[in-house]
Amino acid sequence: MRNHLNVILAYAVMLGLIILVGIFQSWNVALSIFNMCLISAVMTMGANIQWGYAGLINFGLMGYAALGGLAAVLISVDPVQEAWVAGGFNILMSLWLIVAMVFIVRFVLKHFEKSKFRTYGIVAIIISGIIIIKITSQSSIEAIENVNPATTGFLGGLGLPIMFSWVVGAFFAAGLAFIVGKVALGLRADYLAIATLLISEIVIAIIKHEDWLTRGVKNVIGLKRPAPYEVELQTKEWFINLVAKFNSSKLDLISSITDKQAALNQLVIEGSSVFVKLCYSGLFLIVVIILLIFTQKALYSPWGRMMRAIRDNEEAANAMGKNVVKQHLLIFILGSAIVGLAGAMLVTQDGLFTPGSYQPMRYTFLIWVMVIVGGSGNNFGAILGGFVVWFLWIEAAPIALFLINIFTFGLADTHVLKLHLIESVPYFRYLMMGMGLLLIMRYRPKGILPEKIEIK
Repeated sequence: MRNHLNVILAYAVMLGLIILVGIFQSWNVALSIFNMCLISAVMTMGANIQWGYAGLINFGLMGYAALGGLAAVLISVDPVQEAWVAGGFNILMSLWLIVAMVFIVRFVLKHFEKSKFRTYGIVAIIISGIIIIKITSQSSIEAIENVNPATTGFLGGLGLPIMFSWVVGAFFAAGLAFIVGKVALGLRADYLAIATLLISEIVIAIIKHEDWLTRGVKNVIGLKRPAPYEVELQTKEWFINLVAKFNSSKLDLISSITDKQAALNQLVIEGSSVFVKLCYSGLFLIVVIILLIFTQKALYSPWGRMMRAIRDNEEAANAMGKNVVKQHLLIFILGSAIVGLAGAMLVTQDGLFTPGSYQPMRYTFLIWVMVIVGGSGNNFGAILGGFVVWFLWIEAAPIALFLINIFTFGLADTHVLKLHLIESVPYFRYLMMGMGLLLIMRYRPKGILPEKIEIK
């Protein structure tokens, strides 16, 4: 019972802080933070499944998130007909060549015994395939990228609702995780961390530079969205009436009809943004709740107990007949799929795909801090860690500025110390993150909500 009270108290404090942001800053800011906390929570759940359940270190999280974002582009963007005419056929042929090359390599591995001849043969097949694909696709890629490069310059997508990309993004990430797992899961923990980080960098580099597929660093903007557009809401009579009803007390204080109409117009503009963010909050909250239910069921199921047994003593679990390699691969795929889902959700909210924003060396470790702070092995803790760390990441600057103004109250606005502190506000984010992590590691080494094993 006490454990449940701790969870309720922790989440109540977190919700209270977000409400305070809405009261003292704006509800737009508060809802933006809340939505990003929900997306962060999905990512931390994926990382927690791999680390908290099985003890697998995956530093390639941003690569899987980028694949989720790529899925959003390939699913929701309308196909660019001119680009398909210019070189779509050769691109499809190149994809078929890649598939054929994979099957040929698999055939050689399966039907020929391990030897130098087999190794050299596989290398020759791969090199020859790359050369043929390069020759086949090079002219087509140039033709596609030259089709109105200011707005398109790529093949586009399928023109479907962007919600489908959430599932597709999970499958893209799971597919990559299967390949990575087959190659790298046999490595020692530190080598596995390095390998996954490098593979993530490779994936992001490909997405950045293959303009024919994603427009590269030119970005894809104006993606379809599951929520209404603010401009459309501002012209709907039902929405205007709803805003007027919610703000009737404020509007009644204004006597002039002209001023009242101007105030209502401003409230409608602000309200439309809040309404859209609430729509996203509802969608993201549904995803988090569904994932939480499934991950909780999995954690306390016989499978979950087996995964924790493998995590705690791999040799003993292997001696008892458990297929450790197979289970590691399965959980690696599941965790990566959830991160891919979160990547698609992030692009859906932003309405744009910016490959340059995926920085593995920065955001991967931020997600890991979320898991550690919240409590690895505990789903509620992982979600809370996503909320706490992202809230501090965003609100560190306003909090720092508020504290600086309090402690330098007696100093003039032109004082050297006060000016220096105000100019240093952006760096207080890292100071607060570091101090918070140190304090939690000192007094709560297992996280705010540590793992608690319950037999059900």
